[in-house]
Amino acid sequence: MSTAILSALPEEQSSLVQQLAHPQRLMHAGRAFWRGELHDRPVVLALSGIGKVAAATTATALIEHFGVARIVFTGVAGGVGDGVYRGDVVVAQDYVQHDMDASPLFPRWELPGYARTRLACDPVLTAMLLEAANLCVTGASSLWGLKNIHGGAHQAHQGLVASGDRFVATAQESERLCTALRAAGHDVLAVEMEGAAVAQVCHDYSLPFAAVRTISDRADDDAHGDFAQFVQTVASRYAEHMVLSFLQKL
Repeated sequence: MSTAILSALPEEQSSLVQQLAHPQRLMHAGRAFWRGELHDRPVVLALSGIGKVAAATTATALIEHFGVARIVFTGVAGGVGDGVYRGDVVVAQDYVQHDMDASPLFPRWELPGYARTRLACDPVLTAMLLEAANLCVTGASSLWGLKNIHGGAHQAHQGLVASGDRFVATAQESERLCTALRAAGHDVLAVEMEGAAVAQVCHDYSLPFAAVRTISDRADDDAHGDFAQFVQTVASRYAEHMVLSFLQKL
């Protein structure tokens, strides 16, 4: 049974595509999918597209058309949790949609029809992904000379991630969003634009799902910064090493 590797950006998958054994490029639903093997494990590689709708469509195609057994997402995110810095990694324990608000019909952030606010990731896959993330960040200093803003090693975190169809890019917006969520008991570590939608699709299909995000910024006024360079020099390397390490553990 194949493992689907979803990425938000092409830079994160280019090296994985190059390493595919028996690669096959397939088009479906207007998207390109790469089928092949990595470490003798059957995989399907795909780009999620940006935003929740695009990500949900891609996840549904992977399940319905390709029959994958699990989905793993790798991408970048803005760090909003205490101690979560640029170059760190966050492995999602569960997800919340920060722009979901069907009040007063439902409590704010609750998913209508689900009677819940959060969607949990698969605990077994998440534990494996966290182990792969820890190995990656531990070696980041020696492999690529990467250090955090305090001069030490980067860290892998595990916790709640929030998704929404908005690029959070000002300190004011980030603080307002996180303060409201934390007041309701949702202590968010990172924000991005796709993971919660994939989590919802996988919940509907009872399919195991796990996700990891490399922190590219602090979701503040400097969030746009040298984003492209960061993806090419840091996030792409993290994604490759974490995915290959994860697959070896399956």
